[in-house]
Amino acid sequence: MFALTLPPTERTAYEPVATKNLLIINVLVYLAQLVFERYGVDLTNLFGLHFILASDFKIWQLVTYMFLHGGIFHLFFNMFSLWMFGRIIEQVFGPKRFLLFYFVCGVGAGLMQELFQFGQYGVQGLAAYEMVSIDGYLMPKDMYLNLWTTIGASGACYGVLLAFGMTFPNERIMLLIPPIPLKAKYFVIGYAAIELFSAFSSGGGNIAHFAHLGGMLFGWLLILYWRHHQGPRGGGFTGWENYQPPRRKKSHFEDFRLRMKGFFGRLRTSRSTRKFKDRTADYDYNARKKAREERIDHILDKVKRSGYDSLTAQEKKDLFDYSNK
Repeated sequence: MFALTLPPTERTAYEPVATKNLLIINVLVYLAQLVFERYGVDLTNLFGLHFILASDFKIWQLVTYMFLHGGIFHLFFNMFSLWMFGRIIEQVFGPKRFLLFYFVCGVGAGLMQELFQFGQYGVQGLAAYEMVSIDGYLMPKDMYLNLWTTIGASGACYGVLLAFGMTFPNERIMLLIPPIPLKAKYFVIGYAAIELFSAFSSGGGNIAHFAHLGGMLFGWLLILYWRHHQGPRGGGFTGWENYQPPRRKKSHFEDFRLRMKGFFGRLRTSRSTRKFKDRTADYDYNARKKAREERIDHILDKVKRSGYDSLTAQEKKDLFDYSNK
């Protein structure tokens, strides 16, 4: 988990309209899933992304699958990440370009998942069979292929996460486990590495890891394209050049800690200054004492060589003062 907060001036200056509408639509669609399910209608079969060779596949499912979710936690984590990063990236891109980016990442994630499933189809040699055995039961191959269904906004959200990492690579994200701050670029690289490892180690499982990677890949390609075609000839996209990264507000605990740190820092400085002054005074005293002793030694040597009468009035006074101490 992580947290980023826009300063109050930026929150009032811009409202993330596109991000808010995406959140509302996803929540409403999930509620519709629950309602229709009570009446025996599974919206996943109609609008989820089926394998391209399955009979239930429709081209528009590459868009509709992004608004379906498999449970409340699936919905929550996707919408949480969309809100945390999407509202910031929307301010950089603008609402129209942000929506374009979001859907390109989502469709790209679906295409990557389709490519992975096509590879599975070939590896399993399903083209040569009409019936498939699942847990000891035979079912028609087409029915089996229709089970290969992808839903969720994760691919698009992973693309938004990548956009944040590319736009603000040094912005720190506070993790929950472990509770350490991590630069956005390392956070994104770490997530991509975990997804890549999970995709090949688990063979995909029930999580569309290749869809997540596809969302990041298509987002990366689109950002590279925009960066090489920005300016007057390329649509005038200069959003990230004028945007200031969000700064996390200090909590009351952090504010108290900084105040105490400043207080004790001043206290240590005061003590150090006092000690320095004491050491300086001791040094001056010893230096004066040494100089006086050297002068008295010089006067005594003069008396020994030439007698007391050879001393000047000041030398006689210095010798008299020293002898009376």
